[in-house]
Amino acid sequence: MKRNLTSALFCSALVPMAAMAQDRPNIIYIMTDQQSATAMSCAGNTDLRTPNMDRLAAHGVRFENAYCSMPLSGPSRSSMFTGYMPGMVGLCANGTPLPDSLRTQTLGTLMSEAGYNCAYAGKWHVHTNSLPSEHAFGFERLHEHNDYGLAEACVEFLRRKQDKPFFLVASFDNPHNICEYARKQKMPYAAIEEPADIEDCPSLPANYAVAPYDADALAFEKSLKYRLHPTRSYTPDDWRHYRNAYCRLVETVDAEIGKIVDEIDRQNLWKNTVVIFASDHGDGQGAHQWNQKTALYEEVANVPFIVCLPGGKNAGKVLPQLVNAGVDLMPSVCDWGGAKVPAGRKGVSIRPIVEKGDAAAPGQLYIVSETAFTETGGGTVGWMVRTADYKYVLYNMGLYREQLFDMKSDRGEMRNLAVEQKYRDVVKQHRALLEEWMKNHPVNGKTPDLRYIPE
Repeated sequence: MKRNLTSALFCSALVPMAAMAQDRPNIIYIMTDQQSATAMSCAGNTDLRTPNMDRLAAHGVRFENAYCSMPLSGPSRSSMFTGYMPGMVGLCANGTPLPDSLRTQTLGTLMSEAGYNCAYAGKWHVHTNSLPSEHAFGFERLHEHNDYGLAEACVEFLRRKQDKPFFLVASFDNPHNICEYARKQKMPYAAIEEPADIEDCPSLPANYAVAPYDADALAFEKSLKYRLHPTRSYTPDDWRHYRNAYCRLVETVDAEIGKIVDEIDRQNLWKNTVVIFASDHGDGQGAHQWNQKTALYEEVANVPFIVCLPGGKNAGKVLPQLVNAGVDLMPSVCDWGGAKVPAGRKGVSIRPIVEKGDAAAPGQLYIVSETAFTETGGGTVGWMVRTADYKYVLYNMGLYREQLFDMKSDRGEMRNLAVEQKYRDVVKQHRALLEEWMKNHPVNGKTPDLRYIPE
């Protein structure tokens, strides 16, 4: 009798756990490389058509104010998959391996240990371009760094018979091929045609001019490496061709994403799957005559971020809350997956905001992105503090290294309010936020250089 009672209690204890495992949603994370938040037609961009990204936005919640942890591929991705800001763990440059202490605490290992089938297709770049082996960092490698065949590999995975929930990452390279385009090299994962007439190219952006009181550290860094900035002698027409190529590359990757979304439709995975779409950073697209990344301009730091909930809950909503698309990814995915986030991570799960779907729901008071010009080597580092109404940018050197922009009236960042006396108190408030953030995000156990913050 006692043995039967013990057995019954044991079985009843297992039922909720099995039910929990069954009830947990699948999670699909689709990522592009070098795509700005505004490079989608659902964001109001009429220079391109992104029907599949638009489908995701129609199924989900789109955040207008999501920013990368650092506008450079390797550091940004390391932030997503470790949950740390790049500076905290010494991952501020491309090609830097993960510290040994983090190799078993990546998002893939956490979700795998929580009972998920984890699979990864495409660009990894933390630090190798592809996952280094067929099974690495908690993931099964479905496809190496190559946009050709990537979507098909994901579709094949989705058609497998799954014995438990899955976490699938589909990581595309484009529109990153704009780098090869600017260097007049063959683009590895796309083929686009140049328009015969300049009138068929997008117009110059409204913020094409380098703004008065722009940080001159940016011009300095741009002058150091022609391979990264072959656009220095571009004419306005050259920039229009560049913008056309960028738009066509976004459309190219949108078509590939569509293959995955079609399979989600075919299997009606919407009913039990969280689908997240984002990018690691954006591209200058000729705004302020900037190409590439690393600078903290909106076109570079502001990234797409769409979350589709099971059953289409809150579908089509657009929310203003602040999101750090790097450090907030791990706690969010772990929240949906029932995985425990290791100690020391500073990100915040966005699940409560997405589930509520209310533009007035309280979110983070501010978020920070950091940057380091490791690719050009000029020694410039910087930080961005984004609050509900303002964006504060600080570089470590140069004229006008302190910037303040009104994000309600000047998203194009053409008027640096930091040089205006009447915004002195607002500037001081944002300096204080940056100081607070620096003290909470030590580098190698030490507080970062507070000396760079003006008094």
